[in-house]
Amino acid sequence: MGLVLSLGFLIGLAFFISYLYQIFYIFVPFIKDEPPTPAGRRNRMAVMISARNEAGVIKHLLESIKAQTYPQELIEIFVVADNCTDNTAEIAEGEGVHVYKRFDDINIGKGYAMHYLMDQIKAEFGENYFDGYFVFDADNVLDSHYIEEMNNTFSCGYEILTSYRNSKNYGDNWISAGYALWFLRESKYLNYPRMLLGTSCAISGTGFMFSKRVAKELDGWDYYLLTEDIQFTVDHVINDYKIGFCKRAMLFDEQPNTFRQSVRQRMRWARGYFQVMCHYGLDLAKTTIEKKSWSCFDMSMNIMPAIILTLLTTVINGAAFITGLIVGEDIIPVLMGIAMGLLSMYILFFGIGLLTTVTEWRNIYTTTWKKIKYTFTFPLFMMTYMPITFMSLFKHVEWKPIVHSESKSLADIKECG
Repeated sequence: MGLVLSLGFLIGLAFFISYLYQIFYIFVPFIKDEPPTPAGRRNRMAVMISARNEAGVIKHLLESIKAQTYPQELIEIFVVADNCTDNTAEIAEGEGVHVYKRFDDINIGKGYAMHYLMDQIKAEFGENYFDGYFVFDADNVLDSHYIEEMNNTFSCGYEILTSYRNSKNYGDNWISAGYALWFLRESKYLNYPRMLLGTSCAISGTGFMFSKRVAKELDGWDYYLLTEDIQFTVDHVINDYKIGFCKRAMLFDEQPNTFRQSVRQRMRWARGYFQVMCHYGLDLAKTTIEKKSWSCFDMSMNIMPAIILTLLTTVINGAAFITGLIVGEDIIPVLMGIAMGLLSMYILFFGIGLLTTVTEWRNIYTTTWKKIKYTFTFPLFMMTYMPITFMSLFKHVEWKPIVHSESKSLADIKECG
């Protein structure tokens, strides 16, 4: 049992060392000011939306795009109705946007839908018509200055750019709040410090854009792993692209609010991280060493240590507990070690959640009581990643659409606060 406790200590130490630099990130927004962003040249933008049975939510996204302060004549909206069995396509057509219907029961997933949509845009408009390409999910809603702010930062020379990710349904329950608080933390204390320090940021699912140059190099969309956003990020960081971040461009999306749906989604994410690690791990390590690339090191830390160390902790503690029961050894030290480890994790995630809640208080649209309550449940949400990650190794994991039902306009969202 002493060996188990020693291994647990070493794993905890490895985790601390691996992510020590992210503690430094926390202080960056408080000690470094962002230089002012001048108004950029007016670029012509394509907005790409992949939608599968999103009739309940897509209209609010389209309305928020049409309500942008950015000139509407420079925005073209494209929707791919991907394997839809509802009237998503008809609703989008009623809003006067470009709609393409795709039916393919073999090549399933957002990556394939994106490839199809980019091919259609290229065929209809050519590869030089648009300066930039936005990617949104159908459940998103944009702040009215979103495209204008993204364009200003994009005009500073970034080829790829992501934005501040907020949530439509923070106050539903502890699950939706757990997601929302993590994404707020990712925006404020990961991507924003990276931007201030001049290193590369990371794409997180939705709410990003890329340039005409990137679109030409892609010649479609060839990212089909279970976490295609992380695959896109890592591939471009390895190839010396610096992904920017615009904190003034705020996007709201819907978070799962049932545990079953959350487990299914996060199992896909966990398996997707393994896929990215297998496909790009060696290239990340090689580029980190050969080019002394901090961005590649940072992305390596994002996809590798946490998931590996989490698995090791789960396997070692589980094996020690079962072995102790079988051979009749005293398992109290093992239980105490597990309890101390869980307590340490709770304190760590509580600190992260508390800091994010306090500093982003005005951007969290729910009641004061729920902001406080879900700060305490946030660590529990994060700790459920341990069994979910373990399960992802043994269960069949595939892309499945997430059901979206939060039909809210921007005004509806802000009324919740």
